[in-house]
Amino acid sequence: MNATQKYLTDFFAEKEIPFKEFKITGKDNLPHYISTSVVIESIMNTSDAEQRQIAMVLRKIDYVNGNVQHFLKFLAHGLVQQYSMVA
Repeated sequence: MNATQKYLTDFFAEKEIPFKEFKITGKDNLPHYISTSVVIESIMNTSDAEQRQIAMVLRKIDYVNGNVQHFLKFLAHGLVQQYSMVA
């Protein structure tokens, strides 16, 4: 585990992010439901470079005592757009 992965693991453990399910409309114009736990799991399985970028944003959000859920919803939207199919 590298330093960024440790930071992310510690961040999500310490913040105790409540379970939330986001409803996102995909490219297929269908509603998709994605939970905070799926988004966090996706963060932990992404590339080192992407993890560093995400960690940087989380540090900024944490510094200003911002809402992490808004950022997780933003990432959920990207995941749904990436994986939803257009028929």
